[in-house]
Amino acid sequence: MNTIVPVKERTNAMAEGQEPAAEAAIRMLANDLHRLNQSVMRAVDAGVSVELIRSARHHCGDGNWGDLLVPVIVKNRHA
Repeated sequence: MNTIVPVKERTNAMAEGQEPAAEAAIRMLANDLHRLNQSVMRAVDAGVSVELIRSARHHCGDGNWGDLLVPVIVKNRHA
C-alpha cells in the first residue's frame, strides 16, 4: 500500500540538518506549494483542468538546480 506522507512531515524531514538559510527556504517552498495546490484545486472545482509543466531548470554555480513551472489550463467542454 502506497501512503502519502503529509507535506509538513516531508518538509521537516528534508529540512532536518540543513543550514538555517536552507531550512528557511525549504519551509517557505513548502508553504508556497501548499498554496499552489489549493489554487489548483480551486481552478479544478471552477471547471478547468490544470497541468503543471516544467518550463525551465534554474541552476546556480555550485551544482544545485530547481525546476520552474508553468500551468497549462484546459477549459472543461462540459461546463
